[in-house]
Amino acid sequence: MFKRSAVIASTLALATLGAATACSSSGSSGSSGSGGASTPTVRLMVGGIDKQIYLPYQLAQNLGFYKKYGVNVELSTEQDGGVGAEDAMASGQVDMSGAWYNHTIDFQMKGKAVEDIIQLSGAPGERVMCATGSNVHSAADFKGKVIGVTDIGSGTDTLIKFLAAQKGLKTSDFSRLGVGAGATVVAALQNHKAACAITTQPTVAALEKKGIAYSAIDLATTSGAQGALGGEWPAAAVLARTQWVNDHKDAAQKVVDALVATMHWINTHTATDIANNLPASYVSNALVTKDDYIAALTQDKGQFLPDGLMPAGGPKTSLATEELAGNANSSANLSTTFTNDFVIAANKLEGFTTTTTPAGPNG
Repeated sequence: MFKRSAVIASTLALATLGAATACSSSGSSGSSGSGGASTPTVRLMVGGIDKQIYLPYQLAQNLGFYKKYGVNVELSTEQDGGVGAEDAMASGQVDMSGAWYNHTIDFQMKGKAVEDIIQLSGAPGERVMCATGSNVHSAADFKGKVIGVTDIGSGTDTLIKFLAAQKGLKTSDFSRLGVGAGATVVAALQNHKAACAITTQPTVAALEKKGIAYSAIDLATTSGAQGALGGEWPAAAVLARTQWVNDHKDAAQKVVDALVATMHWINTHTATDIANNLPASYVSNALVTKDDYIAALTQDKGQFLPDGLMPAGGPKTSLATEELAGNANSSANLSTTFTNDFVIAANKLEGFTTTTTPAGPNG
């Protein structure tokens, strides 16, 4: 869904290539753990692994939680111009994807069974950043302008179409341009290729610091998402093909166990603690300093759910977005697009207290 920052793309491209070479084509292969026990291996591709909205996947690795809960997770990331994380998962190139929940609805409309097994955030974590002097203050002002999205057909594209439709605009009233993420978003706004672009931290902080753009629409915080989208909008999640989940329930549970522990860790630690446990290249690069990264995460940390449960009403809000954007219809069966079963078991395993009101079978 989201593309890589050019700053560390080459480094992670090598890491991704190595991971792809090392893992078996069948996925979830067993490897010998301590004492000869079999440790499942799971391949998980993230839609932009260095983005703040997707930090839990790598954080779990760095904290040693995957190993602690008995699973070997091989992380990779989308590459500019490459296959999206959710499409790589749906086609079997990887076992799981770190992507937005709404893709499960899109896949169902295409006849593919994909489900969300843990929900990491209740807001998209995005902001519509508009170039200084553009005078755009709401989606109504998109008319006649070029709006940058990660890629045409991506989750950010859906959000932009939805925001515009809420203000009575048709897709023909404005233009959408794929501008990727990170440095390419900065260039698009700085060079006036786009009047606005929807993007995440730490790119948001870089744009504000350089005076290139301002935040016109807040979809980064839970309150911002509720105001703009009509409710909690489940975004970052772990998606997998339903058949794969049914065939690898033990591996799926171990991944969820590790990520539930990570979400509770995030909830009880500061942005500084989190930054200190992420790769240095994620938190300090050509776009932002570590202090900028920490300030941005402090501001938007509330998007992360402390227990991994799908919030009540979240699937319905997401479906409403997909319908208004023209990507889905009311025939969607939300009960098959997510499950809380793994998350409930994971919270019980550690005696965690859940704080999210979970969605029921119909969202």
